[in-house]
Amino acid sequence: MSFIEFRSVSKVFGGVTALHEVSLSVARGECHGLMGENGAGKSTLGKTLAGIHRPDGGEIHIDGERPNLSTPRQAIAAGVAMVHQELAFCPDLSVAENLCLGRYPKRLGLILDQGAMRHLARELLARVGVELDVNVMMRDLSTAQEQLVQIAAAVGTNPRILIFDEPTSSLSEPEAHRLFELIEKLKAEGLTTIYVSHRMPELFRLCDRISVLRDGQYVGTLAKEEMTQDAVVQMMIGRSVQDYYSNAEPREFGKTILSVKNLRSPGMFKDVGFEIRAGEIVGFAGLVGAGRSEIARAVFGLDPNARGSVSIEGGGLKLGSVKGALKAGAALVPEDRKRQGCVLGMSCTENISMAILDRLNYAGFLDRKREKSIAADLIGQLRVKTSSLDAPVNSLSGGNQQKIVIAKWLARGGKLLIVDEPTRGVDVGAKAAIHALLDDLAGKGLAIMLISSELPEVLNLSHRILVMRDGQLVGEFAKAEASQEAVLRMMAGATESRFPANSTI
Repeated sequence: MSFIEFRSVSKVFGGVTALHEVSLSVARGECHGLMGENGAGKSTLGKTLAGIHRPDGGEIHIDGERPNLSTPRQAIAAGVAMVHQELAFCPDLSVAENLCLGRYPKRLGLILDQGAMRHLARELLARVGVELDVNVMMRDLSTAQEQLVQIAAAVGTNPRILIFDEPTSSLSEPEAHRLFELIEKLKAEGLTTIYVSHRMPELFRLCDRISVLRDGQYVGTLAKEEMTQDAVVQMMIGRSVQDYYSNAEPREFGKTILSVKNLRSPGMFKDVGFEIRAGEIVGFAGLVGAGRSEIARAVFGLDPNARGSVSIEGGGLKLGSVKGALKAGAALVPEDRKRQGCVLGMSCTENISMAILDRLNYAGFLDRKREKSIAADLIGQLRVKTSSLDAPVNSLSGGNQQKIVIAKWLARGGKLLIVDEPTRGVDVGAKAAIHALLDDLAGKGLAIMLISSELPEVLNLSHRILVMRDGQLVGEFAKAEASQEAVLRMMAGATESRFPANSTI
């Protein structure tokens, strides 16, 4: 007998159908994966179970009963907890205060028991294998630490059903493995888990079955023995896994666009030098903390402590000046699109025009007609899925939000595009579209500096790969000689640093 049953569940947001008569079942004690492109409805389905969204049609049954799931509090009372992709905490409260929200221990029924609250918070963190100072303010934690606190809060409600929505999007490899061990432990204790993710290795490791959604509709369910990358991708996007990654096409490169010499920043990186030519995608590989993102920020003028030489098309840049980098034709798609790339509450049009407001200003007035025309052209060109030009960016899926960030810089134009983790948190369909877009932009003569923690992405998209370790460039691979094993070994220091004889480094 099924433990959880979704029966013809439908949900519409402002005329956009997020779920259309979805019916699927989850067995007691299993880890059930949900996959689909961004906007396929997988997170929305999880949120209907967690009481965040009320279905417009259909029913949800748990253990043969139909509980009231109209609010998150009612869902928690029914034994359902959720770990959200979008972190939602009170930044000006401590870790302990956030972990105990809604269940503060009190003395005499009136006075907050600070000692008991801190003790409870430590217990919750210990249960998920996390050591943190519970007195620290949430705003002072890293994104990964915030995610781990959220997991502790969800597990602390002692649920019988736990929904994970992209839980590893902010976690390092060791932290992710600790989470996997926790899920396996909870599963052994009889907990039923719904795991929403676009990362197939995670799903293949954890899940007993995987259900796939496409455009808000249920496509099918695969048992563990049926799970293959090709089968899942085919169900998700209707095309083979061979189309999953775009491959950088061999081409003739133009003149040198970006030249970096002896770039250094105390405690971040030192003695960095490289060049990127017109039409070339140069990928940067390295472990977390190797200094890749820090170099990108320095090139774009965001590091006031950077020293050395950076020039674009022969013109020297003033380090520490974003205005100078923009004027020279540089653009940066940052690692965290939600905090650094978009203004989530503003419309698609307003986000796209942010980098060209100076060009839309006529006698102190903004040319709204031209602004909308530019936004409409780019939204069409990048195939952004949005209900309208005026829809707020926070209503878009992760992949479409990323396209809006890229559109902002395409509107401005330029010579150098720096992309830091361009497909973090997006599904295979959006990933393939972004890869194709980057390769197309390079084909039109743009120089691209690519930073990614996903080695297949770096290997497939890049014409050259530079490897960083401990703040230094330690090696370079041409596309033809690069392999995942060779790059990984150099990243970890398991092989000698090396550069080809004709290296520009």
